[in-house]
Order: sequence, then C-alpha cells, then structure tokens
Amino acid sequence: MANWATFVVVSEDGGLDVYEARFGAVGLDLDLLAGLDAVLSLLRARPQVQGQWPWRGDSACEAAALIDLRRKTLFLFTWEGAITRMRHRAAAWEVLSRAWPGWELRWTYDGQAELLACLGLDPEKSRDPDRSVYPELVLEPDDEELAGRDPCVRVVTIGTDRCHLLSAVNDHPITEGPALVNRLAGTPDHGVCAIAAESGIHVDPERRRVGWWLLNATAEAGEMAARWPGWTVEFWHDRWEEHVRVADGRFAPPPVNREQALAELRSEALEHWSPRRASEPNERIGWMQAIAPEALTDAVIANISALAGAVVPVS
Repeated sequence: MANWATFVVVSEDGGLDVYEARFGAVGLDLDLLAGLDAVLSLLRARPQVQGQWPWRGDSACEAAALIDLRRKTLFLFTWEGAITRMRHRAAAWEVLSRAWPGWELRWTYDGQAELLACLGLDPEKSRDPDRSVYPELVLEPDDEELAGRDPCVRVVTIGTDRCHLLSAVNDHPITEGPALVNRLAGTPDHGVCAIAAESGIHVDPERRRVGWWLLNATAEAGEMAARWPGWTVEFWHDRWEEHVRVADGRFAPPPVNREQALAELRSEALEHWSPRRASEPNERIGWMQAIAPEALTDAVIANISALAGAVVPVS
C-alpha cells in the first residue's frame, strides 16, 4: 500500500525538478504549512525522480504540489486531509496563504492532469487507460458512515423533493450523466442532508441544469459538461454554499465555526510536525517531519503556531 504524492519545482530558468514521496499524500496540506524555504530544503534533500513525468496515472497520484518559482504560484491538490474537510477548508486556505506570503495559491480540481496543463504539457499523459465510470454506493439513512464528524459521503439533491447520500470511494456522481437520475429513483430519500459532505451535486430535471462541487479532485473535472448533452452544467469548485442555495432546504450542512476551525487546524498541524517519542514507533508522521533536522522542525512548529494564531479576526 502507498499514497503517492508528487512534488514538482519549476526553477527560475524553467527547469523541472520532480520528487516523490511514497506516503506523502496524507498530510500534504500540513507539510506545505512549513512555507517555501523549509519545503524546498526538505525536497532537495531527497533524490530527484528520473524519467519523464508523469509516470503514474490519475488514480495512483493522490496528491501533488507544483511550486513555480518563476511565477510565485503554488498549485496543489490532495484526496484527503484537513483542507478537504468542509469544516476546515477555509481555515486551511487562510493559514496556507499566510505561510506563502506573496504567492498565488491554486487548487487543481483535475488533479495531476491539471498540473501538466499549467506547465503547457499534455494532460492526457496523466489519464488512466481505463476510463470506465464506477458509480458510488447508495447509503441507507442508518449507515454508520453518517455518524462521523467528517463523513466520507457525497450529497445528491434532485429537484426540490429528493435528497440522496452516496459513498465517496469511487467516481463523483457528475460522471454518470443524466443516467444518475434514473439510477437513484426508488433509492432511500434522506429528506435533508444536515451533515458535512466532501462533494455534491444538484440536478434540476425540469430546467435541465446541474451544478456540482468537490473539496478534493477528480479526473476530467473540467470536461463534465460533455457527459450531460443538452444540459447546462455549472462547476462550483469548492463552493458548497451554491448547492445549499439551490437545494431548497434539502442540503443544510452544519455552519463552520472559523475560530474553532483555526484552533483545530493549528492543533493538527503541530501534532503533524512534532517529534514522536520512542514509545510511539508506529505513530504516523509526515515524511517531511521524519527527515527534518531538529532545528528546522522547531522553527516550523513555531512558525505554524504563530501563523494559525495571528489570523486577522473577521468583524
């Protein structure tokens, strides 16, 4: 098992340095909170990967960061982590932007393929040979997954009178096209989705309109309109509030508490970067923290603590 992450550094002269971390996908967002100098020093302590990038398809690259030193732009995505949770999304962006002052931060919803496009390379090189759609499972109202604070679910609202919850382990329901509506006919109607979700879609059959969003990434995110011929398709990126607005009360996730989210993010980031005791040999740690010199780790911890605690309050 592995959760591969790719890191690409574009030097000032346009050269590409590519690095990989076998278990780097989980916690990539927390790694990047260390800031440019720390991240570059730790990346450059690793051997570069030789060969023509990419060498893993969309389904095998679970996270990536493209650090463009020429344009001072950081492109990133990850399948999981604090930044992919509804309650932490805004807080993570807020602190990450402070950790990279003067830089433009951009999420690549099409994953690794979008990184290639950002570099003027062919995104098709990232596509998997098998492009079959694997629909998500329909969840029953009493499914244990719905009891978690951050359930791994997708919310589907249809018209003004149907709400369905699906698992979030296969393909986003937007990939199914109009067949999604018929597939869900007769399946459990949850009435109202009052829990957090990691992605969602609203279908308006009468007006033949569909809007969708997600907090991580999915292959061909920018090409979904082709799967809904004759329909108007709107991609809301990570703006789940748009779904709330059009769902007529069928999607009502818990409100986000900004101060609590910042406190929780700070705690999680400090835990991620803090050295583990010898009595905790199996504790998962970030790969960057695992190779970082003690002095650098101490500096990163101090900086993250200050960044998460210094965010300007919203009046």
